[in-house]
Amino acid sequence: MSQAYDLDEDAQLASRLAHQAGELLLKARELTEITGKPLGSLGDAVGQQFLAGSLAALRPYDAVLSEEAADDVARLERSRVWIIDPLDGTREYSEGRADWAIHVALAVDGTAVVGAVALPALGLVLDTAAPPQLPEIPGPLKILVSRSRPPEVATRAAESLGAELVPMGSAGAKTMAVVRGEAHAYVHAGGQYEWDSAAPVAVAQAAGLHVSRLDGSPMIYNQRDTYMPDLVVCRPEIKDRLMAVLRA
Repeated sequence: MSQAYDLDEDAQLASRLAHQAGELLLKARELTEITGKPLGSLGDAVGQQFLAGSLAALRPYDAVLSEEAADDVARLERSRVWIIDPLDGTREYSEGRADWAIHVALAVDGTAVVGAVALPALGLVLDTAAPPQLPEIPGPLKILVSRSRPPEVATRAAESLGAELVPMGSAGAKTMAVVRGEAHAYVHAGGQYEWDSAAPVAVAQAAGLHVSRLDGSPMIYNQRDTYMPDLVVCRPEIKDRLMAVLRA
């Protein structure tokens, strides 16, 4: 069974759900005395319950792929699949940091066409409903990398381009930092899944950033194997230089 939905309405829904999930996670962290990994687990559960329940009620004919739920391979037969990460940056959330995010995306025929990334600790939601405009970004090149697993390929790129490596948590937080003009690029290698990148990729592309795999191939979603080990997000003016170095 299928149901036709308007993508503009989908985009508004994604933004609203990401915002509301973020508010719930902020409140949960404020009210509980739990700390450390148990707090992260609580955040994952709160986000999953809200987002999964909301999508089941509001988009009952669509499939859902989530980090926090068992994978239903029936999604492979669907054109429309919501891809969610109820809490991207569980460690950062549990440590009381700001660099964590909520991801809500919709992939249609493998392309992430709708996305919303909430940065609750900053009071922000960036989305495809109202795509952000890229600000000017003066100064030396900055490349964002994982706090815990900065990839060697990013280190080589930074050395070649004379760029500074900046560690940050959450794939969503890093991608949105590029959107917001805090850095020129985000380079990742070594392990992610579809829910880590779908919403950030949709927002980044809507804002006019270059997004691809390390080899320049497109990001394709709703695959049987949800593992997507690498990602490049960068400003268009450095795309050619950065991709040439990454491919070398």
